Amino acid sequence: MLDNYRDLIVVSPEILLLGMACLIALVDLGVKTRLRELTYWLTILTLGAVAWFTADFAAHGDTWYGFGRMVVSDPMGNWLKCFASVAMLVCMVYGRPYAADRDMLRSGGELFTLSLFALLGIFVMISGMNFLVLYLGLELLTLSSYALVALRRDHAVSTEAAMKYFVLGAMASGFLLYGLSMIYGATGSLDTATVFKVVNSAQVKHQVLVYGLVFIVAGLGFKLGAAPFHMWIPDVYQGAPTAVTLIIGSAPELAAFAIAIRLLVEGLLPLAIDWQQMLAILAVCSLLIGNLAAIAQSNLKRMLAYSTIGQMGFVLLGLMAGVVNGNTLSAANAYSSAMFYIVTYVLTTLASFGTILLLAREGFESEEIADLAGLNQRSPLYAAIMSVCLFSLAGVPPLVGFYAKLAVLQALVVSGQASYIALAVFAVILSLIAAFYYLRVVKVMYFDEPITATTVSAPTEVRVVLAINGALVLALGILPGGLMTLCRDAIVQTLGT
Repeated sequence: MLDNYRDLIVVSPEILLLGMACLIALVDLGVKTRLRELTYWLTILTLGAVAWFTADFAAHGDTWYGFGRMVVSDPMGNWLKCFASVAMLVCMVYGRPYAADRDMLRSGGELFTLSLFALLGIFVMISGMNFLVLYLGLELLTLSSYALVALRRDHAVSTEAAMKYFVLGAMASGFLLYGLSMIYGATGSLDTATVFKVVNSAQVKHQVLVYGLVFIVAGLGFKLGAAPFHMWIPDVYQGAPTAVTLIIGSAPELAAFAIAIRLLVEGLLPLAIDWQQMLAILAVCSLLIGNLAAIAQSNLKRMLAYSTIGQMGFVLLGLMAGVVNGNTLSAANAYSSAMFYIVTYVLTTLASFGTILLLAREGFESEEIADLAGLNQRSPLYAAIMSVCLFSLAGVPPLVGFYAKLAVLQALVVSGQASYIALAVFAVILSLIAAFYYLRVVKVMYFDEPITATTVSAPTEVRVVLAINGALVLALGILPGGLMTLCRDAIVQTLGT
């Protein structure tokens, strides 16, 4: 009886989310208004409740296992769930006016229900301690994402983006599943803790494990959007409705980080010398391709897509700096810096795409860099928020992006390894190159003549949330200690169990 109670406690956020998603889908059948007010507010209340629920779990710092150790509730997972819930809530606030203007809510509230099911997939990925559970969470997230991208059924570009996403996503899922099956065949277990013990005992042929590891890293590279598995990101970011681009580019990144920790660190840490070399190659390719390709873009969403690829390079650098010469003393510092980076990146992405959504209006997408011309003259506040986001992504102090980059670079440098220090120098050089295309957008906003005199208007809740979002990017850069400590404590407590 006690075990059953514990099992339910461990998955209580998922149960709440699933129950409310089904309820909202039923309630929406009776909603006829253009803005879907009832569906929207039920979704917001659900996301707020789930965020509070998971934050309360995380604050207690306990680690509980359920269903025969197939799922776990630990501080890292609960904080990531909390951040993902808040990110999805912000996406809903930003995205509803945009979706309503484009008749995406006319036939139903699929935007809200699919987003909740995508978040449920994220939760399952974050909680999974079993290969099958991780894969089920991944499929729930990706299938919901495919449907979201194709939500504008009468829009050819969105439909094309959904098809590309589906085909490449299926291929990447196949890579990951094949890699997991190889590890299962070699170790005889689907449980990450058992896999760790078997791999650590050195009773399995190393070549077999590395063969499976290659496919796992390839699958994770796709989900993170790391080069050379990045080909879906620019097309999907540009082709998807901007409200959906925001959803895809925010909360799922937290899940990709979590599944990398679950598989590579908690399951395959004895093979760190192998997967760290693979991550180093992906990081170099991501920094190089992402930042250089972004320079040539004139479409703002496509530029931010290549920017995402470059940013993921830094996350990979943090993940690959945890084990040095078989020593794990740097693990907590490295993985917490990667977690801090991914959380602050999602925060900045929300504000940047939120500004693009706010500038869009019926019949006008505001997707080109030229569409931001003279924004400071039309709306100094929104120009300032967008500038703060771009400066943060470029790593300009005192914004949070600077401290995030500094934390990752510090994790590389303290290792004392010449190769790691060389990677840190390489990352700094590419960051300097990246500053060009970020500053180009700022120049357009402040120094170019506006192409329209249209004033920027948005609902009150959108303006309030966007202002808070932009202020947090600045505040967490000035006072990053609290969030950094939270990330470090979560990683230490999680790795200690």
